[in-house]
Amino acid sequence: MRILANKRLRALLDKILISMLIFILASAAIVVCGLNNAAFYILLCALVMCLAILAVCYGYFSEQHEIMENAIMQITDYISGNREARIACDEEGELYRLFHEVNTLAAILNAHAENEKRSKQFLKNTISDISHQLKTPLAALNIYNGLIQGEAEELPELQELASLSEKELDRIEMLVQNLLKITKLDAGSIVFEKTSENVADMMGEIELHFAYRAKQEQKELILSGDEHISLLCDRDWMIEALENIVKNAFDHTDSGELVQIEWKTSASMVQIIIKDNGSGIHPEDLHHIFKRFYRSRFSKDKQGVGLGLPLTKMIVEAHNGTIEVDSELGIGTSFILNFIMSYEENRFPTKL
Repeated sequence: MRILANKRLRALLDKILISMLIFILASAAIVVCGLNNAAFYILLCALVMCLAILAVCYGYFSEQHEIMENAIMQITDYISGNREARIACDEEGELYRLFHEVNTLAAILNAHAENEKRSKQFLKNTISDISHQLKTPLAALNIYNGLIQGEAEELPELQELASLSEKELDRIEMLVQNLLKITKLDAGSIVFEKTSENVADMMGEIELHFAYRAKQEQKELILSGDEHISLLCDRDWMIEALENIVKNAFDHTDSGELVQIEWKTSASMVQIIIKDNGSGIHPEDLHHIFKRFYRSRFSKDKQGVGLGLPLTKMIVEAHNGTIEVDSELGIGTSFILNFIMSYEENRFPTKL
């Protein structure tokens, strides 16, 4: 039997059999000798045998418990990030076969992780090389386009074509930059320089960035929140993440509608809400809006490239935050960002 391959289990069974054999021999000797109160002595031998078996079983299961605790500790260590953690499995038996399979699984996961790391690094390097190669022709095209615009001041049709060309060049440049940022985040090559930043200050910078567009499109951007709330973050990256959501809100609102940014704090969390009263998101799209290059068949936005919201999600999650979306067609959309406050932020909130 394969179950008896383990020497510890065989030793346990041997000790139990020996205890039973001693009891049988002792009982037989008592009966043969014809001792008075033989039943009492036999019962006493049975009690001794039971105690011996209990002691042997206790020792065995205590040893098994220690082995399992060590295995759990190694698995926990592996989950915590120690890729070299392994369970000792140098004996025979079903339990050690299981340990061996767990070790094999860990080795396979390590190999997959290493391959994925190399693939991400290759992708990062490839896109980085492509983006650098595109910078020169893009710069040249922008210069040529500027020259055409300058020469076409008295030619309205050519001026319009040059303006359209400029917009497309801007889209290409934005696409290249966002691709580069996403691949760097994927590869883990970006180090976020987190400092305690005043949320109201960051929102003021975002308001300034969109002020001209809001005026041109006759939309309203409203800010509301406590001026003393701070957030531990990389200011530049966090502003970019928020601006992507605000831009998305502007893209899906009509003239006269509004975009609102609200921030507040609880005992252990900073929450930022960006909402609009625009067209809303179709229910079919809600579970896909954070996918790269996702294009809704219901969207009226034909200019986006589908990288802004995925990039935002990656930035938010890199700051140990979460992002949720709630939307209703014809009513509007709300993006809710939640960030857990650090111990230092709770003890020493920023005061201006």
